[in-house]
Amino acid sequence: MTLATLSEAPAIVNGGFVFRPLAVPSRGSSELAIWSLDVAPGARSDPHTVSREEVFLLRSGRISVEVGGEVHEPAPGDAVIVPPDTHLRLSNLGTEPALLTVCTSKGMLGSLNGQTIAPPWAQ
Repeated sequence: MTLATLSEAPAIVNGGFVFRPLAVPSRGSSELAIWSLDVAPGARSDPHTVSREEVFLLRSGRISVEVGGEVHEPAPGDAVIVPPDTHLRLSNLGTEPALLTVCTSKGMLGSLNGQTIAPPWAQ
């Protein structure tokens, strides 16, 4: 067993989003990629897709998740399940940071603005 602590997770900042890899291949996971995500008030991601199913668990705050053209506003404790290769956009609607836990499978690739990327927080 490997303990991957949040306090030792690197912070990867992308706009108003802070990704902290937890159970990812680079930290000992052999099948999953799980990270903590902090979303600043007013932050909004660019529309993108990912190659694997992705699950967003809202721990606190207020977010909007657009999945395949349908908008969801989960409450803390709710999970939004995004199928592979489905357009996704995440926004913080509140005045406080939103805290989430995100889970997918190792090897997930993203497509953003016509480019394929291997997100560093999932590796």
